[in-house]
Amino acid sequence: MPAKSISTQADGKTFEQLRQECLQKKKLFEDPDFPACDSSLYYSQSVPINFEWKRPGELCENPEFIVGGADRTDICQGALGDCWLLAAIASLTLHKETLARVVPNDQGFDRSYAGIFHFQFWQHNRWLDVVVDDRLPAVRNRLVLLHSASNNEFWSALLEKAYAKLNGSYESLKGGSTLEAMEDFTGGVGETYETKSAPTDLFNIMKKAYDRGSMMGCSIDITSSAESEAQTASGLVKGHAYSITGLEEVNYRGKKVKLIRIRNPWGQVEWNGAWSDESREWNVIDSSEKKRIFQNSMDDGEFWMEFEDFKANYDKIEICNLTPDSLTDDTKRKWEVNMFEGNWIRGSTAGGCRNFIDTFWTNPQFKLTLLHADDNNDKCSVVIALMQKNRRALRKEGLDLQTIGFALYEAPADEDHLGKDFFRYNGSKARSKTYINVREISERFTLPPGNYLLVPTTFQPHDEADFIIRIFSEKAAGTMEMGNTVDADLPDPPMPSLPEEETDEEKGLRRMFEKIAGSDQAISAKELQQVLNGVLSRRREIKFDGVSLNTCHSIINLMDVDNSGQLEFQEFKVFWEKMKKWIMLFISYDTDRSGKMSSYELRIALKAAGMHLNTKLLQLLGLRFADENYDIDFDDYLTCIVRLENMFRVFQALDKSKTGQVNMNILQFLLLSMNV
Repeated sequence: MPAKSISTQADGKTFEQLRQECLQKKKLFEDPDFPACDSSLYYSQSVPINFEWKRPGELCENPEFIVGGADRTDICQGALGDCWLLAAIASLTLHKETLARVVPNDQGFDRSYAGIFHFQFWQHNRWLDVVVDDRLPAVRNRLVLLHSASNNEFWSALLEKAYAKLNGSYESLKGGSTLEAMEDFTGGVGETYETKSAPTDLFNIMKKAYDRGSMMGCSIDITSSAESEAQTASGLVKGHAYSITGLEEVNYRGKKVKLIRIRNPWGQVEWNGAWSDESREWNVIDSSEKKRIFQNSMDDGEFWMEFEDFKANYDKIEICNLTPDSLTDDTKRKWEVNMFEGNWIRGSTAGGCRNFIDTFWTNPQFKLTLLHADDNNDKCSVVIALMQKNRRALRKEGLDLQTIGFALYEAPADEDHLGKDFFRYNGSKARSKTYINVREISERFTLPPGNYLLVPTTFQPHDEADFIIRIFSEKAAGTMEMGNTVDADLPDPPMPSLPEEETDEEKGLRRMFEKIAGSDQAISAKELQQVLNGVLSRRREIKFDGVSLNTCHSIINLMDVDNSGQLEFQEFKVFWEKMKKWIMLFISYDTDRSGKMSSYELRIALKAAGMHLNTKLLQLLGLRFADENYDIDFDDYLTCIVRLENMFRVFQALDKSKTGQVNMNILQFLLLSMNV
């Protein structure tokens, strides 16, 4: 049963609720979330053409949503550089059940018409229902963006508008991968093949994919921007997204010839070589076979090629599996699917690729356990797909796709986040072929059963993005996020010692304390600040501008056992023992001897202090305490560690049942309440 879709309207109303409101008010819908204005068209420049927003009824006499069924001739490219989207829509029309999900049939220009339409797209493991009004950009009463060959048919133009709304603007659709739109139409998993380095059975892989309803596209690489959409002598267009609409084998002069059918979304400009529409090869084959092959062909930019010519002329093939079935095995199988969401955040979890060993280990880590080999095999098939989220919609904020990839390691048995030394001395067992700035990168692997560690990364450290990982395995697999434990091993404070039992260091500490404390034999936050700044200013290996008064208040909150608001000597002595340990940790993790500690080292420094935090909490701390160079000075480090110990003390008091299990809502509340 298909997953239920979620309304994306800001007011939370569904398509049907909005339509009924408009019908009752006898008013055509105007979408407040995607208004008919220039900002919905372009974000980086003023609108280059004098557009007018027109409803279908203003463009023709008898508008229809779909005329005679939605098919690939309904998609003609306009002035926008979104041929990748058009190629995906053309493929979508070949799959009627999938099309009915994306383009619901409960709408049209009949008595229920209210100027409102809706479409459904898959985004990051959810189906979204996107509502639009039917005001479309036109020039001199003609649609200038995506349109149908029939002047009175509007489903494809409205679908493009809904997809533009989902991504923030029409301009956001300029440039992309057909596979990206295919996945958004299906929720499927994509795979890419380079024709020049593809498997020897590529035709069989593609034929099997086509027979199983997979959506496919292809393109020719360009070597410079000047070649973009340049037409070759053979009638093909470089840097242009095509749909693959059929594969056949025919008998030609006593041998089998493999053919592939391709469609240009422009609706014109076709291949003019062997097996093109008017080529002499068709005169040689049997008339019944020719009739069978041409019965579903269109004279509208669709053409046949010999498969070897196809591989010689095209460079890339994109396949989107509507269901995650094996493409390279004769037996159709369902894949088991696991999914994670995460973030790369600078200063804590944006560690970059393996080239940056000092921060690589800080990236999010996921454990994959492959328990059972595939049937009739001693290895496990797995497809790993890493997708960065919302980057197209973020273009208007100056953000584009990050360069991403991933690596897979043999994992030890424990569940803790693995540190720098593990990656220094252990090579990866598998990885993405390259790091590339695409929305999703996916790879198919065949691995022995065992435990594996998956590390998704951006290429450069400090590059931020949200991501989703989908893991497809033929047999059920175990998955978990590493380093997800939140706990603390905090020793009880020592019993107070008698004055005659004090060490020389403690006696010196007492003299300094009594000098500052005065007659009440206790120090306030202000006096504690004076003590700490006096002592720490003599430590040349620590760079800071002094301990803040806020930090001293946090220290008193932690150490003030009798709730007096001040520290007595025994309380101060216990704190000083902690302080010495914290200073040594800070110095040991100041690896470049700059007097500051890299925020990427915070996880391991806190672990050495007895505190384990998960990735989400570490990200919060990095955002709170790291400076613009991803460093933490000593005062911020001290504030952080004192407040965390305070937090864990509070938690231990709240954990009445002594389960040691941390409720994340409580922890995050405590962090926020202490301004962490």
